[in-house]
Amino acid sequence: MALWGGRFEGGVDAFTQEFGASLEVDKHMAQQDIRGSIAHATMLAEQGVIGAQDREAIVAGLSQISQEIEAGEFVWDINDEDVHMAIERTLTERIGTAGARLHTGRSRNDQVATDIRLLAKDLCAELLEGNHELRRVLADVAEQNLDVVMPGYTHLQHAQPVLFSHHMLAYFWMFTRDARRLKAAFDASDANPLGAAALAGTTYPLNRDRTTELLGFSRTIPNSLDAVSDRDYLLDLEYACAVSMMHLSRLCEEIVLWSSSEFGFITLSDSYSTGSSIMPQKKNPDFAELTRGKTGRVYGDLMALLTTCKSLPLAYNKDLQECKEGPLDAARTLGDCMAIMAGMLETMKVNANVMLSQAGTGFSAATDVADYLAKHGMPFREAHAVVGHLVLECEKRGCGLEDLTLAELRKASELFGEDIMGSLDPAGIARARTTYGGTGNDAVAAQLAEARVTLRV
Repeated sequence: MALWGGRFEGGVDAFTQEFGASLEVDKHMAQQDIRGSIAHATMLAEQGVIGAQDREAIVAGLSQISQEIEAGEFVWDINDEDVHMAIERTLTERIGTAGARLHTGRSRNDQVATDIRLLAKDLCAELLEGNHELRRVLADVAEQNLDVVMPGYTHLQHAQPVLFSHHMLAYFWMFTRDARRLKAAFDASDANPLGAAALAGTTYPLNRDRTTELLGFSRTIPNSLDAVSDRDYLLDLEYACAVSMMHLSRLCEEIVLWSSSEFGFITLSDSYSTGSSIMPQKKNPDFAELTRGKTGRVYGDLMALLTTCKSLPLAYNKDLQECKEGPLDAARTLGDCMAIMAGMLETMKVNANVMLSQAGTGFSAATDVADYLAKHGMPFREAHAVVGHLVLECEKRGCGLEDLTLAELRKASELFGEDIMGSLDPAGIARARTTYGGTGNDAVAAQLAEARVTLRV
């Protein structure tokens, strides 16, 4: 009989029991459930609600169960509705009435809420570690390629030359923002609902601040209705995961492009590539593509939870049983994808010569040529038109700005001098962007130093 079966005369239909069970998902928070129960039992004994001997028996029994679960030796009963009942039933079978006293002053509602918050904190902490490692790799790749020049793009068209390290650091800062979102999700989870009971609190003299202390929460939730029904922190976690996956998908898209024959900017390691069953020459960026594809499932996890929580009346509703699988999936997916990305970046070969040769194509020097005229007195709008005309003429002739002679340039404007050739060199163009946050060598070196500081925080 279920632990709540006293009010029922008939047994539960086998299919409905299976439909309502959540044990397979709940197993992922078994250790959090045990931590919560040990804290609850400790507090009950300190408050005189249960005896010290009962508390010792409960703690010893739960510690043994914890070790068995960790070792994969715990026997799960498929008839148990969830992890809470599985652990409590086993505990009571082993230590007798002391185990039956564990649930005093507690409901499954606040028990579940406590477990999920502890789990969310653990997931956030793990993701923050993975995020830190990915950012470290991005910073290392940037530092190893400080002088590599590549074409910068807008609309996927050549725009202006930039340093490859500058491009990598752009992703570093994206993932730094993701780290802040994960930390915010951790902070949102870091509140104790234990002691709220089913929805209204309890008549037992519980010390909720004591379980807050024992479980390492930063604060105690002040409203019992909110304590058992709030899942906003899971939305925060899934949102943080979704945004980070979006950033990963952008980087993956570029890796797929850069590793193609058309670009040839990078060569992926064999460890992060696959072949074809029919085309022996193929080397496919499958893991970048798969990461890009997994972004959709994390978006789905977020939308599913938003929909589940929509219009739910206070306090607890069974709908909330559906709130656990999504965050677990989103966190596991993001963690795996960050690890794949870190390995892919760390082992890829950067083809600097190919990048440099492409950096000067597509009239990427046009802006600097216009700036040259503006610095010599011509209004920028007029300079823009002059260079636009030169680009048009080059397109008709099938050449680049760098192919024009000084005499041909001076036909467009007498302001052009011998030093204009420096404005046509991709490396010089990149180096000239010296403003804070720019792509110039000194500016990127300063940016990299700033990035290293954030990794130490």
